Amino acid sequence: MSQPRTDLAPGRFPADFTWGTATAAYQIEGAVREDGRGESIWDRFSHTPGKTHNGDTGDVACDHYHRWQGDIELMRRLHVNAYRFSIAWPRILPEGWGRVNPPGLDFYDRLVDGLLAAGITPWVTLYHWDLPQALEDRGGWPNPDTSKAFAEYADVVTRRLGDRVKHWITLNEPWVVAFLGYFTGEHAPGRKEPESYLPVVHNLLLAHGLAVPVIRENSRDSQVGITLNLTHAYPAGDSAEDEAAARRLDGFMNRWFLDPLFTGGYPRDMIDVFGSWVPSFDESDLGVIGAPLDFLGVNYYSPSFVRHSEGNPPLHVEQVRVDGEYTDMGWLVYPQGLYDLLTRLHRDYSPAAIVITENGAAYPDEPPVEGRVHDPKRVEYYASHLDAAQRAIRDGVPLRGYFAWSLMDNFEWAFGYSKRFGLYYVDYETLERTIKDSGLWYSRVVAEGQLVPTESVA
Repeated sequence: MSQPRTDLAPGRFPADFTWGTATAAYQIEGAVREDGRGESIWDRFSHTPGKTHNGDTGDVACDHYHRWQGDIELMRRLHVNAYRFSIAWPRILPEGWGRVNPPGLDFYDRLVDGLLAAGITPWVTLYHWDLPQALEDRGGWPNPDTSKAFAEYADVVTRRLGDRVKHWITLNEPWVVAFLGYFTGEHAPGRKEPESYLPVVHNLLLAHGLAVPVIRENSRDSQVGITLNLTHAYPAGDSAEDEAAARRLDGFMNRWFLDPLFTGGYPRDMIDVFGSWVPSFDESDLGVIGAPLDFLGVNYYSPSFVRHSEGNPPLHVEQVRVDGEYTDMGWLVYPQGLYDLLTRLHRDYSPAAIVITENGAAYPDEPPVEGRVHDPKRVEYYASHLDAAQRAIRDGVPLRGYFAWSLMDNFEWAFGYSKRFGLYYVDYETLERTIKDSGLWYSRVVAEGQLVPTESVA
């Protein structure tokens, strides 16, 4: 454990701190049938009746594919020095592997060059949930061949962009991919196969591990990491049963991913909990999965309060709604959860660096009035969570950066366009972008390198 920092004034962040904002390809790009792009599982899923709110799709989304130059100007207005975006796998390899689609690579070439010209460092996520449908037709993530296909995709992309892109994230939120995509079916590809959940997790982590050395070979002197959606699990009561339930949820949401990445194996207690669900695999896979990382990406939105339940096997855990403020997603606003999570990660896993790759809140914003969108709750959300992040830094956590989610309102997966997370408001009829008060506030924080009063944008 490192010692607390005494060189930072309250509210001030390190001079070399990375300040960014983030998006994902399917959520903003649109142009799903242009320039040789193949079909993704989200194209198929969103066009299946009943799968998304109001039947919304990402066909147009924010039309970033055609408006990327203007969107870089939005970032410049925020003063950010980094932009995290994902690459659409089916734009690069329409069939998932094999044939490369040059226009797809050309688009990201232009985007990367445009960002660098604007003084904004590109942070690239290779997989943010848009698996090529052709690979899903061959079995999807339950098929170990998909891990090999991902390594090939990573090779193609990093050969083209690796001379300029020096920050790489292999996967975004593998828990969501596996659980919502294959267990509950709430996300693409919409399969409800609980027995597939753990094999999918393993194949995702294996894909990550296979890609890491490929990225390092093609993009010398780069930083490579993975992004996990993590939650701090609290017992809802004082009983030993609730304490044990919180430990099991932590194993399910956090340790089942962190342990193989950092300690060389899956957690023993969770192997016992999962029992026959645990797939057989070659032990050498664990060495591949545990490839050294330069940073751990953390997506944090809300904590979990849980109690023991006689139902809900095999975890026997029940989420509890505690008193407090909730976002439009129904997520508890609890910045202490971010502080507790960061300090726990540092204590238990000692990653070389931690980067908050997503943090933000959805609220039902009203349309612009005289060019302004007032979102005071989001401003307070960012302020309280950045305060928690800054406290963690002062207490020795190697937190190197923060990416606000999201640059602009966008297609929020199964929620369609009904939830707004953006620093910019998007009118989905005209696609006009309007900065919100949260964007104005964040731009001041980034410009000054320290927290500023939330009233400063009133």
